[in-house]
Amino acid sequence: MRAYFYFLTGILLLCCCSVTFAQDITISGKVTDSQTGDPVPFANIVVNGTSLGTNTDFSGYYQLRLTEPADSITASYIGYHPRSKAVLPGQQVINFQLEETIQNLEEMVFTAEENPAFAILRNVIRNKEQNDKRTLEAYQYESYTKIEIDLDNLTDKFRKRKIVKKVKQVIDSVDQIAGEDGEAILPLFISESISDFYFRSDPELKKEFIKKTKISGVGIEDGTLVSQLIGSTFQEYNFYQNWLNIWNKEFVSPVADGWNGYYDVFLTDSLMVEGHFCYRLDLYPKRPGDLAFTGSIWVTKEQYALKQVDLWVDRVTNLNFIEKLKIQQELEPSKEGPWLPVKTRVLTDFQLLKEFGFKDEMTGILAKFFISNKDIEINQPHPTRFYDQKIEMAEDVQVPDRQFWDNNRHIPLTTTEKNVMIMIDTMKQIPPVKRATDLITYLGSGYFDLGKKFEAGPYPLFYANNDLEGNRFRFGGRTTIDFSNKWILSGYLAYGTRDKDLKYGAGIDYIISRKPWTEIGVYSTRDIQQVGLTFDDIFGDLRLIAFETFFRNIDYETPYYLRENRLQFKKELHRGLNQKVVLRSRQYQPIDLDSTFNYAYRLDPGSVDSELMQDFETTELTLETRYSRDERWIQNDNVRQSLGAINSPIITLRYTLGMKDVLGGDFNYHKIALNITKSLKMGFLGVSDLSVTGSKIFGQVPLPLLSAHLGNESPYYVAIAYNTMGFSEFVSDTYASLNYQHHFEGFLLNRVPLFKKLKWRMVGTMNLLTGTVGEDNLNLHSEVGINGLPTAPIKALGDDPYLELGYGIENIFRVFRIDAIHRLTYLDDSQGENFAVKFSFNFTL
Repeated sequence: MRAYFYFLTGILLLCCCSVTFAQDITISGKVTDSQTGDPVPFANIVVNGTSLGTNTDFSGYYQLRLTEPADSITASYIGYHPRSKAVLPGQQVINFQLEETIQNLEEMVFTAEENPAFAILRNVIRNKEQNDKRTLEAYQYESYTKIEIDLDNLTDKFRKRKIVKKVKQVIDSVDQIAGEDGEAILPLFISESISDFYFRSDPELKKEFIKKTKISGVGIEDGTLVSQLIGSTFQEYNFYQNWLNIWNKEFVSPVADGWNGYYDVFLTDSLMVEGHFCYRLDLYPKRPGDLAFTGSIWVTKEQYALKQVDLWVDRVTNLNFIEKLKIQQELEPSKEGPWLPVKTRVLTDFQLLKEFGFKDEMTGILAKFFISNKDIEINQPHPTRFYDQKIEMAEDVQVPDRQFWDNNRHIPLTTTEKNVMIMIDTMKQIPPVKRATDLITYLGSGYFDLGKKFEAGPYPLFYANNDLEGNRFRFGGRTTIDFSNKWILSGYLAYGTRDKDLKYGAGIDYIISRKPWTEIGVYSTRDIQQVGLTFDDIFGDLRLIAFETFFRNIDYETPYYLRENRLQFKKELHRGLNQKVVLRSRQYQPIDLDSTFNYAYRLDPGSVDSELMQDFETTELTLETRYSRDERWIQNDNVRQSLGAINSPIITLRYTLGMKDVLGGDFNYHKIALNITKSLKMGFLGVSDLSVTGSKIFGQVPLPLLSAHLGNESPYYVAIAYNTMGFSEFVSDTYASLNYQHHFEGFLLNRVPLFKKLKWRMVGTMNLLTGTVGEDNLNLHSEVGINGLPTAPIKALGDDPYLELGYGIENIFRVFRIDAIHRLTYLDDSQGENFAVKFSFNFTL
């Protein structure tokens, strides 16, 4: 009986053991990039020695169910070294950190039969209209955006730097977070935002309402500006477009209408992806150096729609300072058919010093973006007025609210991301780090924060040297938003060591409203100007500081003292429509500089014996209207700035009324000017910048009020000037001009091996000008000055237009540009040059 008991017990134990081995084992984990810590989606997970396997999802996670014991599993993906790990008894979580490798997709050779990938892509093109989200009448969704910026490649040389040693505690924490196979990165900035994004197709309008932001960054004191830049508006990637604008460069989409001219594509797999049977197509550029992608796309068999994309840009591409650029996206179909992105991840690795010939590994900057969209609604357009404010923020957008984030964050923060926020807060308090970030901020903005609610600048204008003033010293500044979010006080003082004269400027602005933007200001200045170099002729505020810096460092030929009092009103009337009204009083006093600018006008133009005058006053009322359908504006504290237009032109119409006997004005006249600027994106041919201007003055005005065309006698290339024309060589009261510049990017020189390696880029320019001066204004001008000496003659263009053509090379050593310009008309008795070679600096990607 005892023997039977032992026998029965043994049978039961054997059965239990058999049942244990027969139970399924689930192994899960995450696959990440060892350098960046980012997930590796779509990676292959395979049980070694079997056909069992799976793929990671968009967040890099996988789950593998085993029905029998396994020794090891392997994680692999294109562009990474495969890595295997043993499956230990009882182990259920196995994470992988894959090391990137430099490799091309395996090239395949086909016989006379057509490459099967071609037929798939033709169907993708044929079905674009039914799959592209832009064909919907409207769509909207809630968007969650997470941005992280880090220093990567923390070399021993970097760690030994004095400032880095002072953050040793933070560096040690970074090493712990990196993990056993990962590389350490030093976090500088991390942000989250949740917003509602709206799109309407007819007319095409977009709006983003930012509900909440959470910002932690070294050097970030106030997140108002940053909050407007971290939403989904600036992170849209639609591969159904032929061209994608990334970092202000035009990349050709792998499903562009002309894809066959840019990509080699191969069908490498077919598989189920989240319930959709998909073809996997691997692709790479036909010509290394072109702005095209390498990687994989997954196309559904039923709709021929993009389900997933995993694309990157090789370092050989004609880009500056970018070591790596990677885009991953997952899409889902809408109820009406078109597919919308639900998750997008973008990574850019900037290696700045490598581009300047540093061979050793250098610390770089890593920028990572993650976008998640949910609660998608389609075909419910709002009234057009709803989209007037392209980017709008909730009143409590920056107010901390932990409960809000816990309830609304699309994906929970990882432990690493939580630690990153803590580390950034620690670094912000370290004095050397704060000083370094403040310096970078000052260099970028042009202003130094002096504390006490005041900042000094712009620093490029602090010193200049010219023949009239000698050494010119200037100090100025303005109040900050800490002083007031309504009032802005500004001013400057300038002094020349040669003319020993004090110049000044002062202004007071008041922000009436921020939505819509409404502002009023009053200003008073006394300073030196030069005929043909007035700031009124520059359309667009972004170039004013650079232009004035250039102007203050050249020798004067036609200078005069200008005293001005101005009242100015600005208002955003409608989406894309801005109005400015200016009332100003000016006093002009020409300066006789060694008799080079001897000027006078007749009080009675019809009489040769008329009394001569030099000084005069004007009173002007100016109305300026600016319109661009898709121009983007942001508010930087108390300043409203334009980020430029996306596709539409910027149209500026300006009308000026000169009023005699009003506030001392000496002349009646009307002046109208129209300017149209547009950037033309021409795909693989490059990008063109076009500016067309026309102007006419009605009435008699003295020389300083005519349109003196901006020449350039300096060795520097100036984009807004005629670079072979002398300063004020030609004047007009009626003129039309065309300024054209084309950047070929790598279109031509990428075909030449040496230039392709150097990443040089060709550029072409053309300036065309036609104009006249009416008899009335010629008669107003006197040939003899008050001092009895001959005056400088008024030189007008004849029947032929002024024309100059140029060609050049940019991106030399990544920052230099050289232009050769030919003057093709008015070659005889030229005040300028018939041929000129000029250089400039240009920092672009």
